[in-house]
Amino acid sequence: MIQEKITEQVTKQVKDAIPKNIWDILQDFFSYEIFHLGKEEHPFVLTVGLLLFVILIFIITTVLLKISKRIFTRKMENQDKLKFESVFSFSKYFIYFIVIFFALDSIGFNITAIFAASAALLVGVGLALQTFIQDILSGIFIFIDQTVHVGDIIELDDKVGRVEEIKLRTTRAVTIDNKVLIIPNHKYMSSSLYNWTQNGTITRESVTVGVAYGSDTQLVKDLLIKAASSNPSVLKDPPPIVLFTDFADSSLNFKVVFTIDDSFQSGIPKSEIRFEIDRLFREYDINIPFPQREITVKQGKI
Repeated sequence: MIQEKITEQVTKQVKDAIPKNIWDILQDFFSYEIFHLGKEEHPFVLTVGLLLFVILIFIITTVLLKISKRIFTRKMENQDKLKFESVFSFSKYFIYFIVIFFALDSIGFNITAIFAASAALLVGVGLALQTFIQDILSGIFIFIDQTVHVGDIIELDDKVGRVEEIKLRTTRAVTIDNKVLIIPNHKYMSSSLYNWTQNGTITRESVTVGVAYGSDTQLVKDLLIKAASSNPSVLKDPPPIVLFTDFADSSLNFKVVFTIDDSFQSGIPKSEIRFEIDRLFREYDINIPFPQREITVKQGKI
């Protein structure tokens, strides 16, 4: 009996000495109040558990987006993959916005009341960020009407570049001299945009030249066609053609028109063709004139 009483007493002391179990500790941790917002009738209490819940939702969303992207782009070609990534970047922002809305609403945060209370502030911020909002709306329009794709060669404000990435606010392009061109998306709405490759990579290019009066025009035509046709970058079909464009003040002006399949590098074959034209003209004694003026000086009576 004495031994049993001693055992019961020891057991009671051990139970009193042991703290709450792990689940109770976790419940206390998750229920810990970070801050309290709102009136007493409808308060919003942010606890550690609710904060961890929102963070978990964002982590799950990010993982699902990455998995979805890998599934859809697994069998795509590189060009199609770049275009899909541009489209995916727009939808990703929209999905995150929806997740934020529902996550906050699910933990008791009154989104409608917050929007109503901050309406004036949002209007002020919208006016201050007008250009920023224009860029975002322009990016959405680019996505909808498909005017520009990744890989397209565009000309905007006398600048030419190949589109590498289309984001929600800006477009990143690389120029022929390997400089990165950052274009705000609202430029597409306020400026004339030339898409060199929307109809394909094949484009028509030209080189102009003037020859002296009295030159054999048929020979000039043959030499220009020869100079263009001999360049390896010029396509054989359609063949190059020569246009007699003008009787100018000091020269007879011609234009040789040819087709290439890489307009982004068009400056290189144009330069090579000009070198070849100069060589052929020297070989066949065709003169390229420079502007000349006759000045007559009259002496008047004093």
